[in-house]
Amino acid sequence: MTQAATGGSYWYEESDAEARRLLEALRTFRRADEAMRRRAGRDMKMNLTDLRALQHVIACEGHGEPTTPRGLAEYLAISTASTTKLLDRLVASGHLERRPHPSDRRSVVVVASDAAHAEVRERLAPVHARMLEIARAVPARSRPAVRDFLLAMAAEAEREPDDVAGTVVGDASA
Repeated sequence: MTQAATGGSYWYEESDAEARRLLEALRTFRRADEAMRRRAGRDMKMNLTDLRALQHVIACEGHGEPTTPRGLAEYLAISTASTTKLLDRLVASGHLERRPHPSDRRSVVVVASDAAHAEVRERLAPVHARMLEIARAVPARSRPAVRDFLLAMAAEAEREPDDVAGTVVGDASA
């Protein structure tokens, strides 16, 4: 008899019910976050990779770090040729600008345009404000545990899977 036929979970024991509900809540958040990003990309007339690129450039600017095409390719895990096409699209749409690298004459840096900053703020500031309110509602004493949980889950998700098929099955049937 299969796990599904017995009503049990594919991965977890009955004694793991509370932990399993926590993982299910995390998966629900991940799906909602992906949907939110798709909507934002659609509203901004860009695909998800373009949106991730713009967010990365803005985040790097916030940390005072220059973004090079090579660094962007590495971050997005795409080829340099794909990065060139992506940059051409985002420059043509007015979201990004290529500028001379401040310390390497042979290189360029990529920066978000003023219009892109304004559009991102206009479209995403309300949702970020609501998410901050939700985070503030978490009791202060619980925040370190929640943060540690999320960081540990992120670290696990970034690890190379031992069994890619098992990872896919786990997501689909949990």
